[in-house]
Amino acid sequence: MKLRTFLATATATIALATGAFADGTVGIAMPTKSSARWISDGNSMVEQFAAAGYETDLQYAEDDIPNQLAQIENMITKGVDVLVIAAIDGTTLSNALENAAAADIKVIAYDRLIRDSGNVDYYATFDNFKVGVQQAESLVKGLNERFGDQKPWNVELFGGSPDDNNAYFFYNGAMSVLQPMIDAGDIVIGSGQMGMDTVGTLRWDGAVAQSRMDNLLSANYTDKQVHGVLSPYDGLSIGILSSLKGVGYGSGDMKMPIVTGQDAEVPSVKSMLAGEQYSTVFKDTRSLAGVTVGMVDALLKGGTPEINDTSTYDNGVKVVPSYLLEPVSVDVTNWEEVLIGSGYYTMDQIQ
Repeated sequence: MKLRTFLATATATIALATGAFADGTVGIAMPTKSSARWISDGNSMVEQFAAAGYETDLQYAEDDIPNQLAQIENMITKGVDVLVIAAIDGTTLSNALENAAAADIKVIAYDRLIRDSGNVDYYATFDNFKVGVQQAESLVKGLNERFGDQKPWNVELFGGSPDDNNAYFFYNGAMSVLQPMIDAGDIVIGSGQMGMDTVGTLRWDGAVAQSRMDNLLSANYTDKQVHGVLSPYDGLSIGILSSLKGVGYGSGDMKMPIVTGQDAEVPSVKSMLAGEQYSTVFKDTRSLAGVTVGMVDALLKGGTPEINDTSTYDNGVKVVPSYLLEPVSVDVTNWEEVLIGSGYYTMDQIQ
């Protein structure tokens, strides 16, 4: 996506936020403040909903499922007009959403699909399969640049949290690129560990990823080097990099493996500039908030929200009408144009 597309999106978002909207209250349930990404999502939505004339009730559950359920039930009791939910575990909300439906409260799943419920009205997210494709394409690009003459490349795979539906799209998107190369013998998974049931990282926990990387290195790489690590999220990437640096990668004749990521969090952008993390995937939370504001406005006016996908996201009960935004792969060649040029970060935040 070019810079002008970012600017056009931002302009459209501002125009949307300053338009005429009916008053109402929006309950926003976010998973955790432990990730800078979710803080940014929450702030963007509160700002844009306020500009649009809506009150908001923003709650963070700190990755505690009973806490999030209690927060949602409390929002229903207080009579919010719409619920926007980024679920911790997308399979645990069926009863709460039945109560929302009984109170005629519409529900928008935000970035994470809510599963096993017919009471999910719309879904606002990014093209999550494409995120995985971009991560794998970036991994291969980096492997060619840094280890082009050392095929087959030794690679390890990490997945996201198994209770997050997006994690499967990220993994499957990546494997659509990597599996043919594995089959051809260009990539070798040194540990043999593949599949989300094996490589998933519960709650996207960076400490868990670091511990697993420690174990992978000690069990499989005492007499050979790992060349790349597929990481689906920056918080995992930082943990993986800590493990790699702990055994000497990035110093002497041990080149740093290619490590991917997602969300363009500040520590990972700095890590890229330091020659450690190779890439990340940028998802502009301002644009996602803008789409969500538009969905709420349409619903409260009795209209139909704009969608662009009616086939991808089957939650086990229904195909949820969705709006998918475009992710952008970022590395040292384009980070300034994408992240600074779009106004998402200032240079002072990165330097």
